[in-house]
Amino acid sequence: MRLSAGEAEEKMSVEVLDSTTIVSFVEDEEAFNGSIHDRFARLDTDRDGFLSYAELLKELQSLRVFETHFGIDVKTEPDELARVYDSLFVQFDHDSNGAVDLEEFKAETKQMMLAMANGLGCLPVQMALEEDSFLKKAVERESAKVLAAQVI
Repeated sequence: MRLSAGEAEEKMSVEVLDSTTIVSFVEDEEAFNGSIHDRFARLDTDRDGFLSYAELLKELQSLRVFETHFGIDVKTEPDELARVYDSLFVQFDHDSNGAVDLEEFKAETKQMMLAMANGLGCLPVQMALEEDSFLKKAVERESAKVLAAQVI
């Protein structure tokens, strides 16, 4: 994993998940909404109840989705990256007011997770997940359910 100067190393683990794990997490309103609220609160650094472009951009850039290909750094033109991040912000900003509120953040994150679940299908896959990611939370929730069922 490539780190910028002063950046703390993110802990990652390899987990097995499938579409059912993700869909189940999204449909569990308490678990999903709690995770969304926590992430939104961390991203809303000025505590105004909205995510500005800069606040959301920092999160999107931290994912490094467009700067890597299967974990290998790739050269992406800055103008192209800016266009991609601009279009992603527009996706989140449903009412086009220049800021993303909690409900917009929740709705778009839900759509993204369901699209990912749809892409995975029913076969389990192994993925490296960051410890604080929504997918990791989905796996942890599923694991807790399995452990609870074994205790009964």
